[in-house]
Amino acid sequence: MINEKRGFSVSGYIVFAILLVVIGGSIISMSPLPQTFPGTQILLIFLSILCMPGFFMVQPNQGKVLTLFGSYVGTVRENGLRWTIPVFIRRTISLRIRNFESAKIKVNDKNGNPIEIASIVVWSVTDTAEAVFEVDDYESYVSIQSEAAIRNLANIYCYDPADENEIGLRSDPVEIAEQLKREVQERLGKAGVTVQEARISHLAYAQEIASAMLQRQQAEAIIAARAKIVEGAVGMVDMAISKLAEKDVIELDEERKAAMVSNLLVVLCGDKATQPVVNTGSLY
Repeated sequence: MINEKRGFSVSGYIVFAILLVVIGGSIISMSPLPQTFPGTQILLIFLSILCMPGFFMVQPNQGKVLTLFGSYVGTVRENGLRWTIPVFIRRTISLRIRNFESAKIKVNDKNGNPIEIASIVVWSVTDTAEAVFEVDDYESYVSIQSEAAIRNLANIYCYDPADENEIGLRSDPVEIAEQLKREVQERLGKAGVTVQEARISHLAYAQEIASAMLQRQQAEAIIAARAKIVEGAVGMVDMAISKLAEKDVIELDEERKAAMVSNLLVVLCGDKATQPVVNTGSLY
């Protein structure tokens, strides 16, 4: 495995000033006499011209990978005008943070339900040598491996688990995002890429089962709401009977208590407003 190391480079401004002085001094020092051959000055000018291709510019959050006859010699990260040996081949690598948004892919969750899922991966290159030499195309590698990771994640977890203690794709987005980040980082680490963030950007049941799953979710919501209503209604009925007995408002036998409980439960648990019949005559 090839790891990044610092490449040879010096400040381009200093080298440019030196070359300017050498060329200017060589031209000025040439003898005006025709019989004198200025060999040293011409040699210095020629060498200065050969050094000119060694200049290059490094932008912020950018690196230059240097190679010599197929061998990696280092990476330059210092910003500004730099100079290195002219025969070095320089390749520019961006170190900026980038986003990758996968396409919506159809996979099966842990229960075998077809779902649509997509992800966003925030990443950056941290080892330029690995990014250039360990994989053929690191940008394509990031996209392919990210989609492979999201497929594997969807197969491990359920879309909506029945057990409350089980992690689900929809119910536990924070845990799923952390697991996805670890999964993607494990795959991209060999390419010199560091994952800053990974999260699910789209999650839904596949179209062929979406309507059936929607009905199931609605039924579960109705059952949960009904259970809450019944629980509250039983408490209110118990409180009403206890208050009547405590304040000695009216004495009810077991049969009348049962009728009262039945009527109160109908009123409290019904999904529509009730129309009671008011008895204005006898007590019973």
